[in-house]
Amino acid sequence: MIMLSIIIPVLNEERNLEILLPYLLSNISPSTEIIVTDGGSSDGTINVAKRFNARLITSSLGRAIQMNTGAIEAKGNRLFFLHADCLPPKNFEYLILSSEYQAGSFRMKFNNEHWLLSIYSWFTRFNWQICRGGDRSLFIDRLVFQKLAGYKLIPIMEDYELVNRLLIDGQFVVLKAKVTSSSRMYEKHGVVWLQLVYAYIHFLWLTGMNEKNLVLRLNSIINGN
Repeated sequence: MIMLSIIIPVLNEERNLEILLPYLLSNISPSTEIIVTDGGSSDGTINVAKRFNARLITSSLGRAIQMNTGAIEAKGNRLFFLHADCLPPKNFEYLILSSEYQAGSFRMKFNNEHWLLSIYSWFTRFNWQICRGGDRSLFIDRLVFQKLAGYKLIPIMEDYELVNRLLIDGQFVVLKAKVTSSSRMYEKHGVVWLQLVYAYIHFLWLTGMNEKNLVLRLNSIINGN
């Protein structure tokens, strides 16, 4: 009987899957399945998924729809949504399955010891909606996920939106163990500048800007248009 389904939405994540999949396989039991939901990769992502015997599912492109598609195919009682560039703690399977909460996430640390990134990650210990992005990972009972109709099909902020619904019911916990998340975007754009951009986008979302316009605004800022 499959108890836990790990769902990884991907698009051209060959290099990260080369690291993530063997790591997961060395830290799970036979009762856990790994699902890779591909949104149309043009690199070696599909070959890597097959090589490590992950269940490969094709989907329309978009993180929300890819995660929902994976959840529909999942056989586990609990679902664990994980980014391809994140490594969960070694005992994540036990921590997720033994939690009395219906949903939750881990704290987070970056794979970069920059002092500002350490401060950013420190705040993930708090059960606040603003600290619950997808790179923190998310586990949720399958029946609860189905009851909530999964992720809202929006192009950005889908993790925050779902967690916000979970927090309303009080069935969400932040586990003490930490996911190790990639700092590649911070390294590319700057540790201070990118965090300010994220805070600005989050503020616009909270004040009611629709998600399509948020994407346009974010792309405009990131690309300097």
